Amino acid sequence: MTIRLIPPNLVNQIAAGEVLERPAAAVKELVENSLDAGATAIEVVAYDGGRSFLSVTDNGSGMSKEELELAIQRHATSKLPSSDLQDIQFLGFRGEAIPSIGAVSRLQITSRTKESENAWSISVTGGETTSPQPAALNSGTRIEVRDIFYATPARLKFLKSAQTEIGHIEDAIQRLAMAYPEVSFTLYDEKRKRLNLPATQGLGESPLLSRLNEILGKEFSANSIPVNAERDGAVLSGFTSIPTYNRGNSLQQFLFVNGRPVKDKLINGAVRAAYQGLLASDRYPVVALFLTLPFHDVDVNVHPAKIEVRFKDSGSIRGLIVGALKNALAEIGHKSSTTSGIGALGSANVYSGLPSQAPAPATKEKQNTYTYQSYGFRSSPSGFAKSFAASAPLGLSESYSAAPAPEVESKLEDTDFPPLGLARAQLHETYIISQTKDGIIIVDQHAAHERLTYEKIRSEEGNSSQLLLSPEVINLTDSEISNILSYQDDLAKTGLMIEEFGSGAIVVRAVPAILGNPDVNTLIRDLLDTIADFSGIMSLEEKIKNICASMACHGSVRSGRRLNGAEMNALLRQMEAFPNSGECIHGRPTYIELKLKDIERLFGRR
Repeated sequence: MTIRLIPPNLVNQIAAGEVLERPAAAVKELVENSLDAGATAIEVVAYDGGRSFLSVTDNGSGMSKEELELAIQRHATSKLPSSDLQDIQFLGFRGEAIPSIGAVSRLQITSRTKESENAWSISVTGGETTSPQPAALNSGTRIEVRDIFYATPARLKFLKSAQTEIGHIEDAIQRLAMAYPEVSFTLYDEKRKRLNLPATQGLGESPLLSRLNEILGKEFSANSIPVNAERDGAVLSGFTSIPTYNRGNSLQQFLFVNGRPVKDKLINGAVRAAYQGLLASDRYPVVALFLTLPFHDVDVNVHPAKIEVRFKDSGSIRGLIVGALKNALAEIGHKSSTTSGIGALGSANVYSGLPSQAPAPATKEKQNTYTYQSYGFRSSPSGFAKSFAASAPLGLSESYSAAPAPEVESKLEDTDFPPLGLARAQLHETYIISQTKDGIIIVDQHAAHERLTYEKIRSEEGNSSQLLLSPEVINLTDSEISNILSYQDDLAKTGLMIEEFGSGAIVVRAVPAILGNPDVNTLIRDLLDTIADFSGIMSLEEKIKNICASMACHGSVRSGRRLNGAEMNALLRQMEAFPNSGECIHGRPTYIELKLKDIERLFGRR
């Protein structure tokens, strides 16, 4: 077999296969060049999903006639002032995009610098170039791509429908627009303007948050919190959603390194670790995180499309992200998603008529049987510690008695209402109805108490053990015994004491005091299921959190449990005092809030 050099046009086509997966990849590369050129306005046009025609026009610095001739050659770049590949300060630096696009399409570049009297245009068709010709254009650059992949028809077969491809183009532009809110972006297809993102001035909020609201929706602002942290020269900023504002996939997790949109498993894993115990395993937060660090500490030359990066100190970066997100989430207190209440109102049925038949009059036996469960409190509630201790798990009554319930009167001044209001009723022995200053709150008593129990178990205060009067022996398989004993020391930190008991069994000698008197057999079985779900990459801390989450279910006030007024108000006060009490350990809201003005709209009063 004879060794020979690959022809230049074939080299470019091979490069195009690495860089250009679809039309959206070409748009991404060209828009990055526009940003590197200092453009403040970028317009993209795409017909037939970018197959037949796409163009990118900017008002950047432009190129001279001589630079145009260099731009279409492989590995020609203005983005590397030195030969140091670790000192990359621009988005497009490899010099592959334009010659790769020209190798598989009909490419025309028209550009003009601010100092030039006229523009110049050059064409590339399937790798064949023409000489620069005079043209008309304002300062900046316009690049037109026609019949993409016509020179490599096999690639056309892998493209999806025009609607799918234009969707990918829109996504690529939005990602870059997030990182550059000071730049305006527009996208047109054959029929309409699909995207219009003017440069944000940040009136009343940061320019970044204004841009994120335009892309992610106005709800994001009301349900997100800022993230700011710094460690060893690396700076993390951006916004992340509160746990109850989440999605069923990770498509709305946007990550940027030095202004470059990336897809990085380390960063995604760090985000997931930060929300451990706040979200169910199949739910994902909405995040837009921007990591800025010295150029020598990150390698962006890992992938031809520059969508992957490699960090010099990955452990430090992961710790920075996890710590910053946890600190931000710890400050939100009991805040819950605003969309929960809106969704409840949207599901409400509005009745305009009256029943055709009046209800039957109450019999003597049914009279005077209504309590606060349906009509609110008519008298002062009984002492909480006395009433709750009889039925609450051991240890909970003491913790709640530290937060005495206020006396509930029939009438209160607006200033008397605490953040989560005062309990007025319990519905279906599951939901607490609370009156606030400007609306009502509906609390899921089990979900709320589950969160509080979880936080107690995780804290040092919740690590005390309660010895069982009669140690419980549980028969297990050899593999189950091996699994649970491998976490024997970790379980002991939470107050659960287990030992091997002969062949095929373990003995439970103590449980966390905060759990009261749980079903020990069910508790152990649930813990085994939790341990079986542990992934190999999960840290020890995350595994312990999962164990705590499993045990929290066994120490919580169950649905169907009747609570009196003092108990309900004590639960509300504890929710106000604990972080993350707005969502249960599975990521569902513990309460929803309905504003009075929204309720009035349901009744036509507004």
